[in-house]
Amino acid sequence: MSKHRPIILIVEDDPDSAFIATQLISRRVEASYVNSMVTGYSALSWIEENPQYTPDLILLDIQIPGEDGYTVLKRLRAHQGLADTHIVALTANILSQSVERTQQAGFDGFIGKPVDPVRFPEQVRRLLQGEAVWEPR
Repeated sequence: MSKHRPIILIVEDDPDSAFIATQLISRRVEASYVNSMVTGYSALSWIEENPQYTPDLILLDIQIPGEDGYTVLKRLRAHQGLADTHIVALTANILSQSVERTQQAGFDGFIGKPVDPVRFPEQVRRLLQGEAVWEPR
C-alpha cells in the first residue's frame, strides 16, 4: 500500500453485510475513510458531492435495489474522476458463470459473500496494492 491512506466505498443493500465489511476494513485496513451506501445512486451522489475524496476502491454488490451492479459499474466507469478506482464485485452469487460475467463486464476483482473475517481484510489490502483478486470462496 502506498503512504496515502485509501478511501473505500461499499455499495451493499444488506445492512448486516455492509456493517461487517465496514467494520473489518475500519479495524484491520489502514484506510482514511470507509463508508457504505445502499444503492449505486447514493454512491454516485456521494462521489459527485465529494470530488476531493476520490475512492481508491469500490466494493460493489451485484444485487442491489434500483440498478444491478453491472449497470452501476457502467455508470462508475463512465465517471471521469474514477479512472484509477478499482471496482470489485462483492456478491453471494459465486457460481463460476457469475465470476466469468463480472470479468467480462469489466470488474477489477471478485470477492464472494459471506466474507471471511480473516481473509477479507487481506483481500482488500491486496486489491489496494493493485493485485487482481478473483476469489469467490
